[in-house]
Amino acid sequence: MKEDLKEAKKKEKSPSIEEILFLLEEKIKMLEDKATPLEEGFRLYEEGMKLVKQVNDRIDRVEKDILILGGSGEAEE
Repeated sequence: MKEDLKEAKKKEKSPSIEEILFLLEEKIKMLEDKATPLEEGFRLYEEGMKLVKQVNDRIDRVEKDILILGGSGEAEE
């Protein structure tokens, strides 16, 4: 029961897939700007990679939920 509550609170705090993709897009725009200093580019790249991991984790969770809702444990076609 406590784990369910912790998981629910964690989900409330985490941004949506769309929000993560928006943030990632903003980082990419800044990286593409030729005026961005090299050190800033490294920082933006690192932040972008963290966002990619975060969005991949979220998508994996959604895919697992879909498989569970499908009932068979296999992807439905």
